[in-house]
Amino acid sequence: MDDFTKRTTTDAVYEKLHDEIVSLQILPGTKLSETEVARRFGVSRQPVRNAFTKLGNEDLLVIRPQKATEVRGFSMERVELARLVRLAVELEIVHRAVEVWDAPREAKLAENIALQEQAIANDDLTTFHALDYDFHKLIYELSGNPLAFDVMLESKQKVDRLCLLSLGKASEAGAILADHRNIATGLASGSLEQAQGSMRKHLSRLDETIAFIHKTHPDYFE
Repeated sequence: MDDFTKRTTTDAVYEKLHDEIVSLQILPGTKLSETEVARRFGVSRQPVRNAFTKLGNEDLLVIRPQKATEVRGFSMERVELARLVRLAVELEIVHRAVEVWDAPREAKLAENIALQEQAIANDDLTTFHALDYDFHKLIYELSGNPLAFDVMLESKQKVDRLCLLSLGKASEAGAILADHRNIATGLASGSLEQAQGSMRKHLSRLDETIAFIHKTHPDYFE
């Protein structure tokens, strides 16, 4: 395992398990054994235990004394809180962005949107989702608040794992792109009302998806 030589063993185990959990390769409710995971990675149990602790602190694992560790199910209460935090942060960032927006900033955001259009035309949803991520990050950076993106990202990731249960479609990508255009137009015109309204509409698209997943996959919820 070459990657284990570049980072600590705990980090390597943590990163691999984290990726598998958030991508739903390991589903909610799955029981994990320190011994089995250690054997899988060819390491001792201590780094696995450390990795489990980190994942537990991120609400991705449930660790109980004398009981099997398992992948935490989704909680509608935690999902709704994460959605509220993200909305509050994004609306404030849009407010700050409007105050400083200028032609160079407009051009940088337009470049990202052009790449989104190209990705959809190529039916490349993987690239599109990466550009969607970059679009939001750009607004934080261009507004002068790059560190706030990490605060939002923690909330976003709690919902992203859930939304992977809903298969992405090109039509959904088209709707997201339309929202991005409207947000960019609001920023370019200096209209706080349009920019925030477009962002609110954009983020509310997930509400229906979350309700659908809650109904169709109740066994994945606490």
